[in-house]
Amino acid sequence: MIPIHPNNWAVVVPLANEEADLAAFVSALQSVMDATGGGMAYLIVDQVSKDRTLERCEALSLEDPRFVTKWLPQNRNVVDAYINGFRAALDDGHEIVIEMDGGLSHDPRAIPAFLRALNEGNDCAFGSRYMNGGSMVDSPFTRRLLSKGGTLLAQWLLGARLADMTSGFQGFRRAVLLKLVEYPLHSTAHFYQTELRHLLRHQKLIEVPIHYRAPSPRVSKGAIRNSVAVLMHYFLRRLQGRSQSIS
Repeated sequence: MIPIHPNNWAVVVPLANEEADLAAFVSALQSVMDATGGGMAYLIVDQVSKDRTLERCEALSLEDPRFVTKWLPQNRNVVDAYINGFRAALDDGHEIVIEMDGGLSHDPRAIPAFLRALNEGNDCAFGSRYMNGGSMVDSPFTRRLLSKGGTLLAQWLLGARLADMTSGFQGFRRAVLLKLVEYPLHSTAHFYQTELRHLLRHQKLIEVPIHYRAPSPRVSKGAIRNSVAVLMHYFLRRLQGRSQSIS
């Protein structure tokens, strides 16, 4: 197992219309970077963002070279944003890559816990709101229902054993991520998080408690339809004895 060097970990952060919260998020992330002595952040922006998020990110990159702004107008959805962000981090040689939101839903102060977990022999570390030490803070009922309901359905239909199957705060070792970015994922929206956990279930993984704050109850009907379709795809494959995985 390769130990964590201050310069071999990175975070990938898709950003869309986050101008108002960007400064607070960056300040918290910089504090973590300073404390750990390293780290890089890949800020992924595409055409979904209509405010000045891109301009703010580009200005930040000029001030602090640890923040790399990637303008990727070719992204079709948030899954593309994550995967293309992963590719950028891998191209720069990072051994550990952490995925997180930039709208203050995820607290950067949890990053050291992910780094420890991934340096203790685990291939994947998944943020969990439903284990001891985790929670959902100031989250509307609809978001709580979708998050917990998605986990229960994955446990029932896919045989999932993780306490939280829908969190987007997670970290990966390089070897796993190299396989993941080449895998033909079916998700285009929120179910992506569950799909990853299902496909990586045979890897050595661990859950890390996180405190999640959801700023908005809105989830599009298209995202819900895609989630149902992808869930049923993997459920039927499981019934047929043809379960897929990344190993």
